[in-house]
Amino acid sequence: MEFRTDHDSLGPVKVPKEAYYGAQTQRSLENFPIGDESMPQSFIRAFVIIKQAAALANNKLGLLSDENTRLISAACEEILEGKFKNQFPLKIWQTGSGTQTNMNVNEVIASRANEIAGGARGDKSPVHPNDHVNMSQSTNDIFPTAMHVSVACEMSFRLMPNLANLAQTFEGLAEKFKNLVKMGRTHLQDATPVTLGQEMGAYASQLRACEKAIKINLPFIYELAMGGTAVGTGLNSHPDYAALGASLVAQKTGLPFVSAPNKFAAMAAHDACVLISGTLTMLAVALMKIANDIRWLASGPRGGLGEITIAENEPGSSIMPGKVNPTQSEALTMVCCQVMGNNTALSLASSQGNFELNVFKPVIMKNLINSIDLLADAIKSFDLKCAQTISPNLERIDELKNRSLMLVTALTPYIGYDKAALVAKKAHKEHKTLKEVCLELKLMTAAEFDDRVRPENMLGPSMS
Repeated sequence: MEFRTDHDSLGPVKVPKEAYYGAQTQRSLENFPIGDESMPQSFIRAFVIIKQAAALANNKLGLLSDENTRLISAACEEILEGKFKNQFPLKIWQTGSGTQTNMNVNEVIASRANEIAGGARGDKSPVHPNDHVNMSQSTNDIFPTAMHVSVACEMSFRLMPNLANLAQTFEGLAEKFKNLVKMGRTHLQDATPVTLGQEMGAYASQLRACEKAIKINLPFIYELAMGGTAVGTGLNSHPDYAALGASLVAQKTGLPFVSAPNKFAAMAAHDACVLISGTLTMLAVALMKIANDIRWLASGPRGGLGEITIAENEPGSSIMPGKVNPTQSEALTMVCCQVMGNNTALSLASSQGNFELNVFKPVIMKNLINSIDLLADAIKSFDLKCAQTISPNLERIDELKNRSLMLVTALTPYIGYDKAALVAKKAHKEHKTLKEVCLELKLMTAAEFDDRVRPENMLGPSMS
């Protein structure tokens, strides 16, 4: 590999000749060989959107020349088009403010801008990574700004549409199976009847509640620290820069970003990230319940509940021929466990702000973006390859419904709780039907039993 010599405030550094990044990125590569988790591309994209907005804002405020603004903006557009992805190699585990990643972005944009101007990679003229690309900025305000922009974009354009689609799938199943009566269950034991549609509707309602919670809390993420610079005072930035920069980010993304009303809080604390992570945990909890229910309902095919069938997507065993497993439920529930773990790590990291800066920003960002991405992908997969394939096993549903001892609940208004309990226990112990025991104990006639124990009439409030 050929190298060139770049310089930063600490002196010369050998950098790969073909690299767009420079000395500070190279130092980070050498100083933080920790793990294999690099900065997410969605986060880098948000960073570049902000850099472009900053250049345009500085230009409008008379601080950056038209030519340098054009060069910076052109370089940013190329990165946003998907070019130079391999030029952002830095690991999550670095300085707690994310300075190296900020400089990585600055160096790549400046290097490409200077190349567009006819210079060489690594040049610092006419566009300098600090003086021009980083103008009116500090890592301390730009890194959390990029956190919010990436989270908002991933939530709005990936997670939320997939969540809405899954909720819609269950709403469709609720309507489709609204009259299909089946056994209900509480404590994993037989309970009074429900419809399969009511069960599916409950899942849809859980998901819509999560969707509502996310929408209610997203406005806190729309508040940007941009313009706070080093400690929140806005030193070395124009008085109008913060509001103008936020409006340009909003214009670029189509999302309602605004300047945070208090930059000190926006940089020293990450309560908005904790809040959103909490809603993602709420979603993970809901999905865990739903996915587990689905695999229970589909369990078997002969030794389980078997009330529904789901798609057979792949062989389930390397030793047992013909075995098929509820793999979409398994994948989704594992994602839910990871999201809950991410929330714990994020919460601990967010609690570590000291005075004017929280220096756990990379791990906060990493866990939050990871949760969003995992949920977005897993929800889409579960929807397409499991939820949409749900089909009732009518024979099995009828068998279990008609054998349920808890149908005796319908008799309580007529014979009382104690006698109803006696009927259920005797029927279970002697392997008889409820009807047989009621007739044997002379509690009612066959016609009365048939009139009173009708599962389809046990689906809502009734005292008659």
